[in-house]
Amino acid sequence: MTGGSGAVDAERLYGVGVGPGDPELITLKAARLIANADVIAYHAGVGKQSNARRIASSLIPSNVIEEELRYPVTTGTTDHPGGYAGAMAQFYEECDARLSAHLEAGRTVVILAEGDPFFYGSYMYMHDRLSDRFETEVVPGIPAFAAATAAVASPLVRLTDVLTILPGTLPEAELARRLADTDGAIIMKLGRTFPAVVSALRQAGRLDGAPYVERASMAEERWMPVADVDATSGPYFSLIVVPGDTKPATVPPPSTGAASTAPTDATAVAAAELLVVGIGPGPDRWITPEVTAALADVQHVVGYAPYVNRVPQREGLTRHASGNTVEVDRARIALDLALGGERVAVVSGGDAGIFGMASAIFEAAADDAYAAVPIRVLPGLSAVQVVAARAGAPIGGDFAVMSLSDRLKPWALIEKRLRAVAEADLVLAIYNPASRSRTTQVADAQKLLLEHRSPDTVVVIGRDVGRDEESLTVTTLGELDASSIDMKCLLIIGASGTSVTASGQAWTPRSST
Repeated sequence: MTGGSGAVDAERLYGVGVGPGDPELITLKAARLIANADVIAYHAGVGKQSNARRIASSLIPSNVIEEELRYPVTTGTTDHPGGYAGAMAQFYEECDARLSAHLEAGRTVVILAEGDPFFYGSYMYMHDRLSDRFETEVVPGIPAFAAATAAVASPLVRLTDVLTILPGTLPEAELARRLADTDGAIIMKLGRTFPAVVSALRQAGRLDGAPYVERASMAEERWMPVADVDATSGPYFSLIVVPGDTKPATVPPPSTGAASTAPTDATAVAAAELLVVGIGPGPDRWITPEVTAALADVQHVVGYAPYVNRVPQREGLTRHASGNTVEVDRARIALDLALGGERVAVVSGGDAGIFGMASAIFEAAADDAYAAVPIRVLPGLSAVQVVAARAGAPIGGDFAVMSLSDRLKPWALIEKRLRAVAEADLVLAIYNPASRSRTTQVADAQKLLLEHRSPDTVVVIGRDVGRDEESLTVTTLGELDASSIDMKCLLIIGASGTSVTASGQAWTPRSST
């Protein structure tokens, strides 16, 4: 339950942001609520005084009831039988009981929060517990990063720039990737993670121009280039500002889809070889050593965003991620870079030559402007191979591979090919069976195939194979639930000779059926 602004109401909980440190940055509303509260509550760390209380101390009435909510543990060890999670759960239960008693007695309770209550704030956990039982109002505060950007007098993001707030506790590789993919960024929660954060900034090409800010808006405020900071000295109240202006420039997409943006005069550098690589359908262990070595040597990676995200960020690597329906435009970006002498890899999930980027590259490279660019395709493990291996050996004999997507070909042609495969009694692997906009094609294909195949025909459904959500289902063509199939699935429709072992594994004999 939430309430609006107005007078301080009894039996109401207020989450009040007190800003980053300077008491003069407390809002007028926050000051009024603090001065009129019956109970002032605030969190404190082990062996530390509450910074939120320090900020608001001059506003706290002498006769107010104070509730210090002191954490039993932060990053150290605990002898609680439930470990860290158990100690924290018990702590929040006790805080709930203490504050609930005041609210039930008709008192006004103000919980102080550094910065903003809903921005990495301790207040959130009490809000989750109390707001469904008591009238609650949250008063926003100035977050620390706003004070930090003011301290360094550096614009953070402009116009359509994207701002990303990142905890420094992210794994180094993930932090580097996210820094490379955004315009402006704020990195919080430094402390012991500082050396890894600096490494991530260097890998993303964002170290230069990124200031470290300590105790923003406080009397002890200071800032300096991240590269000049002693990695062992960073306090808790510190963060890093990564202005959008520091993002390395990337090559813009071609405006017409035909003309190259690379230099064409006599001084132009020699074109570099363009690599098109398959990174497999899921986990890194399925990426070939050849592809790993290639990705470690290129200057640019181009591809559909989820695939680009799988490539570790490193120093000297620029990423060019885009959506799922601009394959030829993406290909031209890569070709332009290679034509300008840049080492480029275009990444595809699975194998680049199976419904992947390889054909889009050759389609775009048919333009005479790219005649000088050599192209090499490096194979990857395909989704059909992985699903088949998980199921047993359903593609042990002759088989066909089709996509049900009619984005690049008409459905009438898909039906014609489905009928031909069915009449030839081939095992059929189906990519792209359904999507949010294609909801009937699996059912249509099932109906067509049943005109030529027995309802008992073996069907394998592989979903998210190789990922945490992996599932594998062996069913029949007659029992297939078309409504359960989506873009994350790959289907294998068996031939007449495909069978299932007693243990549930599907296989197709190598001999003709």
